[in-house]
Amino acid sequence: MTKKHSKKYLAAVEKVDASKKYSLADATALVKEIAFTKFDSNVEVVFDLNVDTTKADQQLRGAIVLPNGSGNDKKVAVFAEGDKAKEASDAGADFVGTDELVEKVKAGWTDFDVAIATPDQMAKVGRVGRALGPKGLMPNPKEGTVTLDVAKAVKDAKGGQVTYRTDKNGNVAVPVGKVSFDAEKLAQNVKTVSSTVLSARPSTVKGTYVLSAHLASTMGPGIALDVASL
Repeated sequence: MTKKHSKKYLAAVEKVDASKKYSLADATALVKEIAFTKFDSNVEVVFDLNVDTTKADQQLRGAIVLPNGSGNDKKVAVFAEGDKAKEASDAGADFVGTDELVEKVKAGWTDFDVAIATPDQMAKVGRVGRALGPKGLMPNPKEGTVTLDVAKAVKDAKGGQVTYRTDKNGNVAVPVGKVSFDAEKLAQNVKTVSSTVLSARPSTVKGTYVLSAHLASTMGPGIALDVASL
């Protein structure tokens, strides 16, 4: 069955030239213009990369602190004890603990957006990996969420850090802000993400690395980006 789009979506599509690759400046202005949700939509940039994700060295994963934040308030849980637990609390973590947090997760609680753990807690956290993993909440060193510097990790998470990773098809989708953001601030966030993704090019990739890139708001149509403008 063919999916039927709303009139608002179709009206937005009409304003996008499908044959054109937009400069970053034009794309950020357009994504704001054609957004039609009643809420403040997220804006996302998506890269289609020429990578083979069956090869471990071609899987991208990491974290980026957006210069203008993500526009999303994040609840942060930290698995730590002693001085590190105090550092996490002082930095603004919403939930801090060890065994009691693990037991809550075991019971089905995952009311947080980011999980951070000190290395010594990972054996305990690993016991609830099946609950955290599918939700993208498992602490990971590549994303800076398994660390002794919990204060920095908490501040980064609260201050607009976003994570990225390739899916099985080689796509990387990263939130870059809200429709309410100034177009220039959106562009700065996209630039930061694109420079990170471009610099993460695996050495084993041959030929064109970025096959395409698109910008879109929640429920809105994609806007093809001129990769050279990134």
